[in-house]
Amino acid sequence: MNFSSIPFLFFFLPLVFALYYLVPRKAKNVCLVVFSLVFYAWGGLSHTLLLVLTILVDYVCGLLIGKSRQAGRRGAARAVLVCGIVINLGLLVWFKYAGMLADTFAGLTGTSVSLPEIALPIGISFYTFESISYAVDVYKQQTEPERNLLRFATYLSFFPHVTSGPITRYRDIRAEIANRRETLEGFTSGFARFGKGLFKKVLLADTLALLVSRVQYTGNPSTLAAWMGVLAFTFQLYFDFSGYSDMAIGLGRMFGLTLPENFDHPYASRSASEFWRRWHMTLGGWFRDYVYIPLGGNRHGTLRTVRNLAVVWVLTGIWHGASWNFALWGAYYAVLIICEKLFLSRLLKKTPAFVQWLYAFLAAVIGWVFFSYTDIGAAFATLAAMFGFPAAGADSLGAYAFLTYGPTLALAAFCSAPIAGRLTERLRLSCKAGRVVWAIGFVALFVLSLASLVHNAYTPFLYAQF
Repeated sequence: MNFSSIPFLFFFLPLVFALYYLVPRKAKNVCLVVFSLVFYAWGGLSHTLLLVLTILVDYVCGLLIGKSRQAGRRGAARAVLVCGIVINLGLLVWFKYAGMLADTFAGLTGTSVSLPEIALPIGISFYTFESISYAVDVYKQQTEPERNLLRFATYLSFFPHVTSGPITRYRDIRAEIANRRETLEGFTSGFARFGKGLFKKVLLADTLALLVSRVQYTGNPSTLAAWMGVLAFTFQLYFDFSGYSDMAIGLGRMFGLTLPENFDHPYASRSASEFWRRWHMTLGGWFRDYVYIPLGGNRHGTLRTVRNLAVVWVLTGIWHGASWNFALWGAYYAVLIICEKLFLSRLLKKTPAFVQWLYAFLAAVIGWVFFSYTDIGAAFATLAAMFGFPAAGADSLGAYAFLTYGPTLALAAFCSAPIAGRLTERLRLSCKAGRVVWAIGFVALFVLSLASLVHNAYTPFLYAQF
């Protein structure tokens, strides 16, 4: 079940809101945990048992770490922390990467490795990182260990973010889980944010997905078709994931919880480094605080900084999926960001703002080619076609894509820019007539989104598979 599905919007969500607002204050977290587990169980009961196991393991680890630190036994606290991290990462590696590692080993050695069919639990990459951040923060005494199991279960299982983020840290949401007050203003602003995300996902991302699939299944696309397909994927992925994040943040507000922002107009960036300060911000912040800084960050000379950046970005790539194209994608960004840190940023600052933007946007577009094709050979073939090798400027598919999806791509580009948000917000906060126009526009887009869902009920989230 995902947010842009008929069962969620017309059955699950109305039911959970009705019961959540009817039960007394002390039972609200119980309501959230029960419905969150039901929501997660939609993808498989065994996966729900794994989530429950993770909750229990990390709850106990937090208590043991806190008790050891309080008694001055730092070594014991560190041992529990390492044990908890090993368990979490071990489960992640087994469920997500065992097949890839077995296939790689078989390919290198020529031996046959037989593994049982392993289904990937939805959201395991997200809640594993949340679990690790909680244990590390307790160890560093940046948050107190949670002694109330219900509150901790609410944090880790909360259905708006359990499957695809944003990655939330317990220290940031702890107070609201323990003592929050839902308000009409919070509910209405949350509903508006949810509607914005639904529009981005259903009317933009899912429309562009049709073009992406047509181009990707074409073995030798022309230059025009390759560019149209890659640009479509560039905006599809953004509106798919940022739309999900908007819906998750909106749902959180409706329940009185503040989830962190995850996107800040990344395609307005002027460097690859800035792009990653604006794209999937909670993931970038997690790797910065729990990998890059513990490795030493940029405090121990250029060579150590280069090494740390390379480690972080290859891990960032691998986090996204169990295929070597993701590692290549991460390595690609490692090279770009290392070059920017060493010399490229100084050169870019001497160029016009448009040139800086064009460099960052093209860097992102090229990166998405490696991201979108698990077949690395197909990725390089698409890149070659984009730049005219072999020479085939346009064909019927390219012309069809340009004429049919050109307006949608133009609208997507406009909606991804900061000016779109500024204009709509100015309209919403203007005179009474402006607010009326904004409300009518919002209702129209919401109805169109629902109508599109009824017509095409299958709209999976891309990041749910990561």
